[in-house]
Amino acid sequence: MNYVWHLYVMAAMYILAGIMHFVKPKAYMRIMPRYLPAHKTLVYLSGLAEILLGIFLCFPDTKNIAIWGVVLMLAVFLLVHFYMLSSVKAGLNLPKWLLWGRIILQFGLIYWALFYLDA
Repeated sequence: MNYVWHLYVMAAMYILAGIMHFVKPKAYMRIMPRYLPAHKTLVYLSGLAEILLGIFLCFPDTKNIAIWGVVLMLAVFLLVHFYMLSSVKAGLNLPKWLLWGRIILQFGLIYWALFYLDA
């Protein structure tokens, strides 16, 4: 199967985002909902998940599993985005319209991932 270039763009995006969890973990811990335990561990685990899913998107044998993993991961990340809306500190003083835009973007990313799913 020939992969379209934008699937590799998506894969690279998740790999780079995952690496950033290790480079700047405090930035991610700042937006973690208080009700979740072990923030640093969760930041590192989510970063690792993003890296692995990005890599798995690049191979035909693991692509579909990776897509479902990306969809699940993005659904879980909605917790963080809604928490950012409810907390001034976690919202990083960003305007509410931008925080809502991030939530809408999550659904766009889910749609983008599902676009590559083999029927």
